[in-house]
Amino acid sequence: MQTFSQYPRIFFGSGALDQLTQCRAQSVLVVTDRFFSENGTAQAVGARVPGAEVTVFGGVTPDPPVAVVAAGAAVLARCRPQALIALGGGSVLDCAKAMLYLQDLRPLFVAVPTTSGSGSEVTGFSILTHGGVKHPLVDDALRPDWAILDASLLTTLPPGLIAETGMDAVCHSLEAAAARGASPLSDALAYHAFVLCLAHLPASYRGDTAVRGEVHLAAAMAGMAFDHAGLGLCHALAHALGGRFHTAHGRLGGVLLPGVLAYNGEACAPRYAALARSAGLGAATDRLSLRNLIAAVCRLRDALGLPATLSQAGIAREELTAALDGLVQAALSDPCAASNPREAGAEDLKTILRRCMI
Repeated sequence: MQTFSQYPRIFFGSGALDQLTQCRAQSVLVVTDRFFSENGTAQAVGARVPGAEVTVFGGVTPDPPVAVVAAGAAVLARCRPQALIALGGGSVLDCAKAMLYLQDLRPLFVAVPTTSGSGSEVTGFSILTHGGVKHPLVDDALRPDWAILDASLLTTLPPGLIAETGMDAVCHSLEAAAARGASPLSDALAYHAFVLCLAHLPASYRGDTAVRGEVHLAAAMAGMAFDHAGLGLCHALAHALGGRFHTAHGRLGGVLLPGVLAYNGEACAPRYAALARSAGLGAATDRLSLRNLIAAVCRLRDALGLPATLSQAGIAREELTAALDGLVQAALSDPCAASNPREAGAEDLKTILRRCMI
């Protein structure tokens, strides 16, 4: 038997931020980063809640370390808001989730993503960094109550951020489509998310703001897909590499994904072929369809100006070689590895990483 349940309630499209006027809270804590805190956006978003006293915690940093979560949790405990609004990218949303997880209170939790990639606004995942290692925290209780997807927050995104976060959504959709927990419902979300990314990410990267709402939806759909189906080796390896070398997650995913698809394809080519056909990439055989899928990912990566190798991503061969054993062990212990469709050992992961070096 399989199950599928969906939370949060999602508000999307033009004017989605207006949903905050329906929030009945006398006090609001907005969790965000320095950028939105200093330019006044965080205060303005919180002020959309009628009559609420607004507090802003703007200390979230990329790949939030446990110390930042603890600082935010202290603010949360002090002001005990009736609503918490997480405004920002995946790091902000993950930090807010962990802050709530550490406290014995549950305000209305509203996720307002300002990038299109992590899908954190709809998942029970939070990625934290401690001791140079990224640790996924997984619990259904981490899911927000509301997710507000408003493309008006995306108009000034820099191209590099669009590329990196968008490739993360691509990785989510492709890994979810073959993960051990995949189902017809998660497949429907994963397949359509991939189709939307393939169609609209290059235009968004080139500056077409009209398509960013579509990519925003795709990221949420991919998040819902992997929240139920699981992920795989691409994310397990990216977490290990990101924690060690502090390289952007989406850049790592773009490098790793083709190699992981090829490795997994030895065990589940029909699943990838089905996804490829849904995206118009099908061929006469499953193996050819998989090859077309991998080629499409590489073309998309190139169109987004993302690196094709780990060395191009800024990780020196010598440093990677020296850290290889520890990276592999970190990846194998990552929860994402458990849902990969093909069993993998240490030597398998080393082979994938070595092929991604050059």
